[in-house]
Amino acid sequence: MKKVLTPIAAIVAAGMLTACGTQSVKTDSVAVTPESVVTHYADIAEAAYGDSYTTALTLQDKINAFLAQPTEHNLQAAKDAWIAARAPYQQTEVYRFGNAIVDDWEGKVNAWPLDEGLIDYVSATSYGSESDINPLYTANVIANPKLMIGGQAVDASTITPELIADYLQEADGVEANVASGYHAIEFLLWGQDLNGTKPGAGERPATDFDVENCTNGNCDRRRQYLAAATDLLVSDLEFMANAWKQGGEARTALTDQTAEEGLSTILTGMGSLAYGELGGERTKLGLMLHDPEEEHDCFSDNTHWSHYYDAKGIENVYLGEYKRVDGSWVKGPSLSALIAKQDPALDLEMKADLKKTDAAGLAMVEAAKKGQTFDVLIAMNNTAGNALVQTFVDSLVDQTRTTEDLIRTLDLQDITLEGSDSLDNPSAVFE
Repeated sequence: MKKVLTPIAAIVAAGMLTACGTQSVKTDSVAVTPESVVTHYADIAEAAYGDSYTTALTLQDKINAFLAQPTEHNLQAAKDAWIAARAPYQQTEVYRFGNAIVDDWEGKVNAWPLDEGLIDYVSATSYGSESDINPLYTANVIANPKLMIGGQAVDASTITPELIADYLQEADGVEANVASGYHAIEFLLWGQDLNGTKPGAGERPATDFDVENCTNGNCDRRRQYLAAATDLLVSDLEFMANAWKQGGEARTALTDQTAEEGLSTILTGMGSLAYGELGGERTKLGLMLHDPEEEHDCFSDNTHWSHYYDAKGIENVYLGEYKRVDGSWVKGPSLSALIAKQDPALDLEMKADLKKTDAAGLAMVEAAKKGQTFDVLIAMNNTAGNALVQTFVDSLVDQTRTTEDLIRTLDLQDITLEGSDSLDNPSAVFE
């Protein structure tokens, strides 16, 4: 049996950025070498982060239209744009591990889970009123123009991107104080999901943003927060998109390495996302605890798609191809082709593993179409649903073991894959 290289090890994760154009990268005729594979890995990052940026611009347009006319129809259009924006972004997460620039940045846009009481009103029944580790658990920035953060008075009379980024994000050093990024916007659009492990997402009314017909108070400030958080997401993604262009700092940091170091970066991202992050922290942990609070897209019940596209990002990097949101393809020298030159059977094994993971992810997507979203699948007494989720986890573990074989075949050294207690030391989860 193949052995996972590192149990609980944490990896130095990092980031990547993208390009804003829509033109496909044409590198099909380039010879397959370690150098060309690393270069094409950066090309895919450029395209995928570029798509993340452009879909965030569309999200911003829909949110602006909703704020101009806060109807249920326009709120739904903004929600649809948020879900669409998640698809390309999730495919970039494979770049987080191994690229330090990305990992330092990633928390701005995709940190979770969040203590939503920092941002807005919450249900006292389900959420509670205090936390032993978070003084700002129910700070409710939207309702309070003056805050105390770290013992200092903060003027929050106007909610701006700067207030969110400089004062609220991870305020008091608490990681659960997530004030920016996709999930803060998700909470503002959907509100809390109060259905537990039963079907149903958040049900925030459009009138929460209608100053002429306001529900739940502070509609003017809630509008400010949504607009400011969206502006911040767009600017953060634009930074990442530019960083993966020619001459950008993420691409330069990658290409300044040796080819072997670049391959190590690629495989670190593949293995760490598949095993410790997606297989462990985002999937197995929630299944073990049967806890919807461990659901990645917990307000929108979009987790099935986020998990699917996380896995798709790993496949993209291995096969050297990415389908852009405009339908065009970015294809070029691949890790798959490099492995096939040395061990054709191992390449076929990895491709088979990726297909199994894809099928397991699609099974969760199909279940969600029938009302069995991720939070329903992990419910304590949902035996069939639990089995679907476990199949996805098992496929990711198998895929990681094959990834370790790729590392050995390429004779790469000093690679540490991120672990998770839920996979490596399950008893610790309940301590």
